[in-house]
Parts: sequence; structure tokens; C-alpha cells
Amino acid sequence: MSTNKDLKGHKLLLLVPWDPPSGYIDSLNKTYPGLEVIHANWDTWQQQTLPSHITEEDWKSVTILLTGARFPTKEAAPNLKLVQLQSAGANFVLDNPLFTDTDIAFCTANGIHGPQIAEWIICSYLAFQHRIPHFLDNIKEHRWEHSWDDSAAQDAVQQRVGILGYGSIGRQVARVAKAIGMDVYAYTNRPRPTPESRRDDSYIVPGLGDPEGVLPSKWFSGTKPEEVQEFLSADLDLLVLAVPLTPQTKGLISAPQFQTLRGKKTYVVNIGRGPVINTDDLITALNEEWIRGAALDVTDPEPLPKEHPLWDAKNIIITPHISGNSASYTTRLLEVLGINLKRLSEGKEYINKVSRRRGY
Repeated sequence: MSTNKDLKGHKLLLLVPWDPPSGYIDSLNKTYPGLEVIHANWDTWQQQTLPSHITEEDWKSVTILLTGARFPTKEAAPNLKLVQLQSAGANFVLDNPLFTDTDIAFCTANGIHGPQIAEWIICSYLAFQHRIPHFLDNIKEHRWEHSWDDSAAQDAVQQRVGILGYGSIGRQVARVAKAIGMDVYAYTNRPRPTPESRRDDSYIVPGLGDPEGVLPSKWFSGTKPEEVQEFLSADLDLLVLAVPLTPQTKGLISAPQFQTLRGKKTYVVNIGRGPVINTDDLITALNEEWIRGAALDVTDPEPLPKEHPLWDAKNIIITPHISGNSASYTTRLLEVLGINLKRLSEGKEYINKVSRRRGY
């Protein structure tokens, strides 16, 4: 890419369900005098169409788009060069012609969710370990239930967490887990045998995560079922699923994997995508006590129907895909966009760029 310090000739459309922070657009114009910025307050996750007040001429001249789940056709936006997604995942764009039939760069918001999702994961696990759901039920019944049985609660010191998918979220989970005394095992689809290969070049909140890849005491890798099984056989107290949804990861954790986890009665957390787990097999694993419990922020199906049997499975915590919510979300998203605008102006490779070969 060639340099374009002022981003002359570029037009940015902010297609988001909120108004930009005060002074944000003025700041962009000051940094990039040649950049035109337009904004449409539009929830692309809820609306099935694009906003009608963005004109045909606007779409023809848009070169940079910040959006969620709605996209123009390639014919409607012939000059589009960069799509900055609001989400960490990109599975919903993989079949879109704007992605499959063009060379437009798609970049995720990978990294902005790490702190809050890591907190949700560790919070859910510790809540289970210390029987918090039980005591919340007691509050509703005004019941004081004191027990001298120390074995009823477990702390996490010297327990082992296996993180399947060691990206920005997984690395922040590792940081928090290490802080409370846990041993960390990491799993990636490609081997990471050298210090250089273990570094993370995606966006990360400054001072957090594991950018150098030094926290795991052991690394696993591969895409074959037997390689995943080796990882799951490593005496894991806690398994965190933080992988994107791809054809390779759909149904990755099903009955054979739950049988492997049965030896340690591993606690399972899924914050990736619901179909990574076979739901029927998960229900069996919970009710037959192959695993100690599970915390899910994503389900299959999603939304989870009111009468679905997963709600009634033993030792289950379910939240409605909200682990990534944070008052800092917008600020961090705009930081990622800002990095990519700077890289565009300097002719450099984008951060968090989706690989068309890998699908994330």
C-alpha cells in the first residue's frame, strides 16, 4: 500500500448504534485533513436493512466502513477498501460476497473484549468453586446456611486451566488465572515452538494479556481430533473455549471429548461460539456428571428457547452473550479503528486483518 498521510480521497462511514464521543470526528479531521467522515446511528445487529438516509452517492464514495452485521453489495460500494468490524469474530462475513468476491480488507475488533470476557470467565468459575449460585438462592429464601465443611468450597491455587484458542481473550484469561495461582496450558491450531512464534501481533489493551506468550507452562497445537484429545487429557481443572467458529471448530467438543474430560471432571467454559460444543452431548455430560459444571455465554441454538433442556442441566451457568459488554467497549473499538486508519495512511498492513484462508 502507498502512503497517504492526510487520507485524501477517503470517506469513512461510522455505521454504529451510538453517537461518536464528543469531539471525535473533529479530532479525526484534524489528524487526517483529507478524510471525510459521516455517521449513521444504526444498529446493524437488530436491523435487517441498511439505513435509507445513507444515499446511493454516499455508498459509492465510501472507502472505509465501521459496521456490525450489515454490509452493502460490492456493486453499491465500488470504492470500499476497508471494513472494520465491531466484533471479535468474523464467522458471519465468511459467506458474504463482499468478503468472498473482493479483496477488501476486513478487520475485527479482536482484543477489545479481552479484559471483560476474562473477568466473566474467572468470575463464573470462582462463583461455581465457592457455591455462589447456591447462596444467591438462599438470599431469595432469606435463609442463613452456615457450614464448617471446608471441602464445600475450592480455591484455584495450583489448579490447571487449559485455554483452547490462545488469542487476545485467551491471553488475558491466562494473565488473570496466573494471578490467582493457576497453572496455564495453551492450545493453538499452529505450532508455536519459538519465542517469536508465541508473540501476539493483534490489538491488546496496553499492559494486559500475554503479548510475548510467556505465561503458559506448556503449549499444545494441531487441528486433528487426536491432537485436541491429547490437550484435553492433560488433567485440566478448567477448560476455556475461546476459538472462532469455523468448519473445523464446529462440534469440536462433543461426546468423545467429554468422555476424555471425565477423568478430571473438568469445568467447561465457552465464550467462543455456541456450535463449538455439541449441545445434546453437553447436557448428557452435565447430567451424568462427566464434568463438574459449565458456564456458557454462547449457546446452540442462540437465543436459547425458554423450554430448552439446557436450562435445567446440572451445574449450569448461562448468560445471553453479554460477557463482552463493557463501558469501555466503544473507546477500545475506536482505538482499533484509529490504529487501522494510521496504518492506512502509512501504507502499512492492518491490525486484526481477517485471513481469507483461515476464516478469522
